[in-house]
Amino acid sequence: MTRFDGQVVVVTGGGRGIGEAYARRFAGLGATVVVNDLDAGAADEVARAVGGLAVPGDASTEAGVEVLLSAARSLAGPVDVFCANAGVARGGLEDVDERAWETSWQVNVMAHVRAARALVPSWVTRGRGTFVSTVSAAGLLSIPGAAPYAVTKHAAYAFAEWLSMTYGDKGIGVHAVCPQGVRTRMLEDSGDAGRALMEASAVEPTAVADALLAAIEEGRFLVLPHPEVGPMYAGRAADPDRWLEGMRRLASSLPGATMGERS
Repeated sequence: MTRFDGQVVVVTGGGRGIGEAYARRFAGLGATVVVNDLDAGAADEVARAVGGLAVPGDASTEAGVEVLLSAARSLAGPVDVFCANAGVARGGLEDVDERAWETSWQVNVMAHVRAARALVPSWVTRGRGTFVSTVSAAGLLSIPGAAPYAVTKHAAYAFAEWLSMTYGDKGIGVHAVCPQGVRTRMLEDSGDAGRALMEASAVEPTAVADALLAAIEEGRFLVLPHPEVGPMYAGRAADPDRWLEGMRRLASSLPGATMGERS
């Protein structure tokens, strides 16, 4: 397994769930981990547990990204790995107002763009750097009942692809992590439809972190903690109409009209 001795790893949304699992795994492999979360108490608790540093705040805004990266550099040194992990899940369509769409866009997409924009120039100069985008299988397959989540996760995946095709030959590794259900607060808050869709095959956050580290070791872009997502994605590309018909049947079988609402 690749070691990260002497490297600085920043994890947004690191106070619980997948982000906490990332923080613990990277720290266990020698990294100094900077834990970011809106919940200052959660960020501090994880940072203490992994011997890292807590920098709480909103990493979705331009100012928030600047504060986070400046603090990371001053406290720990140049950032080697950035895990854009914080996310929000909002269900529905007709009942979703402009503010909820805007929040989904800022957190699930623009947070990644702003972090990459700030980091990539120095990484190109150094000839190395790693950008981890926690996307979702919804970024590959869509998801019934949650239009803002499906749309913004597709955008996050496209941005990760763009980063890889543009900077992959300049020493920058990019990894798009696309799990289905994960046993986190987001799954707990996803409502009856979300639990019916994802709970049976849900994995622990540690499985997602392990899949990411294996992908970094092997130099793979796409990280699939649920391997079955790969054939599903291929089937969607091969026959979109057949895939859509299957998704309509799936959507009609779920309890309730929409997914739940939290990150």
